[in-house]
Amino acid sequence: MESDPELEGFATRLFDLARAGETEALCAYVDAGVPANLRNQKGDTLLMLAAYHGHAGTVRALAERGADPDLANDRGQTPLAGAVFKQEVEVVRALLDAGADPQAGTPSALETARMFGNPQIVSLLEI
Repeated sequence: MESDPELEGFATRLFDLARAGETEALCAYVDAGVPANLRNQKGDTLLMLAAYHGHAGTVRALAERGADPDLANDRGQTPLAGAVFKQEVEVVRALLDAGADPQAGTPSALETARMFGNPQIVSLLEI
C-alpha cells in the first residue's frame, strides 16, 4: 500500500494536538469523524498521548467521545500506566473515572505505581 503524505501529515497534526492538550481542536476532529481510538505507528492512541503529557481535560473529553482508556500500545502500556509513570495524579483520576483498569497492561498501572513508590497514586489504584 502506497503512503499518502497528506494523510500522514494530517494524522501527525492530530497526535500533536493530543500531546499539546489542545482539547477543543482535537475534539472537533473526533466529532467530525476521526476515530477516538486513532493510533500512531507505535500503537499510541490520542488518549495515551494526552494522558502521558498530563492533559486531564483532553483525557476526559476523549473518553466522553468513546476513547478506550485500556487500549494498550505496541509495548503493552496503557494510558493509565503512562500517567502513573509521569506521576500525573489528575490524569490518573480522569482515567479511573473513565473506567480504566489498574490491572491492565504490562506492567500494569498498579505495578508501575508500586515500583515508583508513589503512595498517593497507589492508594487511588487499589480499589
